Amino acid sequence: MNIIIVDDERMSLENLKRTVESVLPDATVTGFMKPNEALEHARVLKVSETGNIDLAFLDIEMGGMNGLQLAKSIKDIFNNINIVFSTGHSQYAVDAYAIHASGYLLKPVSADAVVEAMDYLHHPVVPVSKKKLRIQTFGNFEVFANDVPLTFARTKSKELLAYLVMRNGARCSNNEIVAVLWENKPDSTALQNQYRHLVLDLKKSLQSVGAGDILIKQRGAMAILPDKIACDLYDYYKGDIHAVNNYRGEFMAQYSWAELSNAYLENRK
Repeated sequence: MNIIIVDDERMSLENLKRTVESVLPDATVTGFMKPNEALEHARVLKVSETGNIDLAFLDIEMGGMNGLQLAKSIKDIFNNINIVFSTGHSQYAVDAYAIHASGYLLKPVSADAVVEAMDYLHHPVVPVSKKKLRIQTFGNFEVFANDVPLTFARTKSKELLAYLVMRNGARCSNNEIVAVLWENKPDSTALQNQYRHLVLDLKKSLQSVGAGDILIKQRGAMAILPDKIACDLYDYYKGDIHAVNNYRGEFMAQYSWAELSNAYLENRK
């Protein structure tokens, strides 16, 4: 996430920059004391196509150009930018929301206020991942490779991956997996053959997008390597603000065996 902060008071600028960086440690945060320099920065990014500005924290009363004017100018450059005003004055709130600001925070801005503001962005920011596979567990379980849904020859192959993802790198025995996927159906040679076909199909699907290395197959067991995938569940465990906000009480909703984990996530939140 690319964030700018504009405030013509150095102390206020530095304090807010530290606060935002503590809440969003993976974001790139750039501060400006002069509104025209922030505007020029936005123009350079747009013309050179080297980046975007996802969020701007703007003071309102500044010399040369006030925050309301700056917000309108930046929105002309990046239409989907989120604007949050941080000011010591409350009388501008109506004007701020008239230009569709995402937030209006009174100084001094606390970390809790920044977290709450992230919850109400008009244009939620989706972090860009360089990992080959992106997995969504909140709501229904879905798998994406380069933002395209990954296809599986068998629906239970996808369910197998979902269970391994939920187990977060823990070693799962073949018997455990079979019992979960077939709901404690009596073991049989035919069932074991079905399971072997699922494993082969899962490996083939992952290898087709260059992600075959996320699986660890041991004698009689399997596991997943969490560090090799982008996953909202794992981000949630790390306290990532986007993942926390995206969890709305549903986890792998299409699988009944995920209900206990959903209850755990509810309690954790």
